[in-house]
Amino acid sequence: MLEKKDINLEKVVLIGIVTKDQDEQTSKEYLDELEFLTFTAGGKVVKRFTQKLDMPNPKTFIGSGKMNEVQNFVQENEIGTVIFDDELSPAQERNISKILNCKILDRTNLILDIFAQRAQTSYARTQVELAQCQYLLPRLKGMWTHLERQKGGIGMRGPGETEIETDRRIVRDKISLLKKKIKTIDKQMAVQRGNRGKLVRVALVGYTNVGKSTLMNVISKSEVFAENKLFATLDTTVRKVVIGNLPFLVSDTVGFIRKLPTQLVESFKSTLDEVREADLLLHVVDISHSNFEEHIESVNQILGEIESKDKPTIMVFNKIDAYEAEPYDEEDLIIEHTPANYSIDEWKQTWMSKIGDNALFISALNKENLDEFKKRVYKEVREIHVTRFPYNQFLYPDVEDIQ
Repeated sequence: MLEKKDINLEKVVLIGIVTKDQDEQTSKEYLDELEFLTFTAGGKVVKRFTQKLDMPNPKTFIGSGKMNEVQNFVQENEIGTVIFDDELSPAQERNISKILNCKILDRTNLILDIFAQRAQTSYARTQVELAQCQYLLPRLKGMWTHLERQKGGIGMRGPGETEIETDRRIVRDKISLLKKKIKTIDKQMAVQRGNRGKLVRVALVGYTNVGKSTLMNVISKSEVFAENKLFATLDTTVRKVVIGNLPFLVSDTVGFIRKLPTQLVESFKSTLDEVREADLLLHVVDISHSNFEEHIESVNQILGEIESKDKPTIMVFNKIDAYEAEPYDEEDLIIEHTPANYSIDEWKQTWMSKIGDNALFISALNKENLDEFKKRVYKEVREIHVTRFPYNQFLYPDVEDIQ
């Protein structure tokens, strides 16, 4: 059955580079993530190519020798798509297309394609379309052969405008129209948020595919779409949750990712208004992922961009059931004891100890340590609520009395 499915998947080659700013290990991690993105988009990675360069080749991203190697492989194996791990300039994209004679994508284009597949609501589709138009605008030249020269002949003389200029104007008009549409929807959503009253708002944030939607389903007893693929959630979902008779709102937001396209950060900033207006953030982390510390850093960077980094935050280290430390023998003096060998208890003694009770370790899938999680969230929400409504402090029990 799986083999039949594989037949329908696009055959893809990935290309990355190793530079002074991106060593071999980091490059491999980025390509691993790019492969997962490719799988999410419906592709099957056949081979990866990497090259050590001081900086990307301004004409073809990689050197001519490596490009010939890729070209031969593409032709011999009938590869339909080649995906580069970094964003290509319009000129690089055109040059590479002429050489490889197949579909050329970069990381940005791939993420935009996944977002287009995943967008369910009119709002999400509008945001994705805006990001795609902004990405497309500088790349119009040379995309179609009929754009290569201005039409001549009867009725076509005089100032006029070239077809490329016509297409650019159409795309610019489209961008302007989409921005107006998003502003209108933003106003409607602001009214909706205002209508929710003074309930405390909690937002789930984190890297993509860390289990936010699964956690949302567990605590709100709802059916938010959750899947082991990147960007399963694009549309913000808000649910009312009650713990110890204290009601509050929980919102599940779009996941973040390293090298997130600028166009998407801009067009999805309005979606992240739920994060901006939240009283408490639950930063969900997949502790079973070998690069979870980098994921935390990426999320914090984007939170800084939307001015939400200083909000009260509880770190929720999820997927403890899937965590596996690399084997380590204390008597083996050759093997160095590194974070890769740490047990979860050893991780708790690192920088995580400074977070104190704002660090929780759970498995949303297996419902491990969820009672501790609910009590900690309840305590924080109750403090915010009582600060807002001091006369309500006797309505809700202390955290010790929560069942």
